Amino acid sequence: MTEQHETTPHAPDEHAPDEHAPDGPRPPQRERRTPPRWVRRTLVGVAGGLLCLVFGVTSATAELSFGPHEAVYAVDTDGLVVADLGPLGTVEIDSPLPLGLGVEVTVKEIPADLSAVGAASTLDALGEDLESYLQFFSSPDVAVRSVAWALAVDAVRRTALAAVVLVLGALALRGLLGVSRRRELAAAVAPRTWEITAGVAVVGLVATTVVAGGVVPPTQGTTASPVFAGTALEGARITGRLSGVIDTYGGQLVELYDENEAFYAAADDNLVDAWNSWEVRQAVRDGAPGASEAETGQPDETPAETPGETPDGASASPSADPEDLVTMLVVSDLHCNTAMAPLIRTVAERSDADLLLNAGDTTTNGTSVEKACVDAFASAVPRGTKVVVADGNHDSAETSKQEAAHGQVILDGDVVEVAGVRILGDRDALETRVGSGTAVARETTPEEQGAALAQTACEDGEVDLLMIHTAPVGLDAMESGCVPFQVSGHTHRRAGPEQVGQGIRYVNASTAGAAPNQPTVGPLRGTAEMTLLRFDPELRRVVDWQLVEVDPAGEAVVRDRLPVPEIVPPAEDVLSSSGVAPPEGEGTTDPSPGP
Repeated sequence: MTEQHETTPHAPDEHAPDEHAPDGPRPPQRERRTPPRWVRRTLVGVAGGLLCLVFGVTSATAELSFGPHEAVYAVDTDGLVVADLGPLGTVEIDSPLPLGLGVEVTVKEIPADLSAVGAASTLDALGEDLESYLQFFSSPDVAVRSVAWALAVDAVRRTALAAVVLVLGALALRGLLGVSRRRELAAAVAPRTWEITAGVAVVGLVATTVVAGGVVPPTQGTTASPVFAGTALEGARITGRLSGVIDTYGGQLVELYDENEAFYAAADDNLVDAWNSWEVRQAVRDGAPGASEAETGQPDETPAETPGETPDGASASPSADPEDLVTMLVVSDLHCNTAMAPLIRTVAERSDADLLLNAGDTTTNGTSVEKACVDAFASAVPRGTKVVVADGNHDSAETSKQEAAHGQVILDGDVVEVAGVRILGDRDALETRVGSGTAVARETTPEEQGAALAQTACEDGEVDLLMIHTAPVGLDAMESGCVPFQVSGHTHRRAGPEQVGQGIRYVNASTAGAAPNQPTVGPLRGTAEMTLLRFDPELRRVVDWQLVEVDPAGEAVVRDRLPVPEIVPPAEDVLSSSGVAPPEGEGTTDPSPGP
């Protein structure tokens, strides 16, 4: 009986002669070196991460604004920034992004809530639209930063999502293959790790080179519009019917832009000079109390007939060291005049402001497309300076959301403590929209809101400051004696500081220089005002105020600090504390009926 042996496959002897080789035995083959498992896993992780990153970057999108329009910004690989304006044509410019990346801007409609266009208000609404275009192009750097940030955030989000999907897919595939099959694949692939890695790197390099070097602009041969020479849009190519409009009227728009830039640059320089002059006066005054104009060499710029300038009723000197006082910069009624942002920053930096108080009306209509305005003003805030906002009737819940995204504290009916100051406030109960008037936009009326604020102030018992947009809303709180100081805006005219009820009220004028029936874009039509308040953390009160003004000629004035008036108690309190009753028939009267 012949013994049978089971044959099993085995590796051929590398020294055995090959029966098919005509020239004798093969030369010995070099053994493949399998890299350690951690190396293989690291390479797989890096490759997967790069794949997710490429997907995230090239698919990033953001919905923002383009002037008064809603717009979708999407990253692509054509090496151009292209704004598609539909039938009008396109605006194209070479992309500053690396690796052939570009951005496609799909301009959509003007949102319906931006302006209610009726038969009697169409021209007014179109004027507001034009103002929105000018606001957008007056601060292109802010718009570009906003778009870049939004696209970067979306790219990170998409990269993370792709990574999660990739990991979950790998885990699912691992489970389906089973242990034995995975070992077989590993045994076949692991020895070729370096060959596979090199191949992937070569393919990626070739693909990147092709994308970066093979960009063919869709309008190759179109000359750049000379209108934009010397501007942020220099080199832009215009197609379609829009090119004729730009060539005809673009020069006028650029002239307006240049005029606007020159005006505010000069105004900022004047503001710096005015602040330096005030510092000299203050230094001389601190060194020699009562110094005259002849001694300081500077004119006395104390505003005439301003409440609080007389010794009678003036507040006591701060008990704390000046370094310990909390400096608050008040702005209000900005109305999208983004060109004022650098001037706000100048005052905030020169005063070392701890807080910026925004008393509302940052925007004109409170729409999503006015995010560029919110972003521009946020860029004016120095690092480390906190911002507290009481949004006005021209703002909206969308505006509050945009401001909160910058880390600003949005007042919403509760007491907040910022920089050691306990602040109460709320967003305006009314909303005003161009073309459609003013209406109650919240669940409470202004009267109900005022009563609620007074109740909250008295229940808290430690409110230092009330900030609302419309001054009369705080009347109940001021009458209650639970609020020592109120800040507001809305009227575009300064009032106070003066006693109202049992507190001091101050109304800030428009920081945008807003004038009746005049747009806030372009050089100032009225005097722009900002106010510096200093708060004594020991006395728990605002001790002095300082006015900063920029007039329509671009001239700036920094006024001297004035003490805030002391609160005079009602006559009945004075008499009762002295043990003397008021004469029969004589009662107390409201020292200030309010606006």
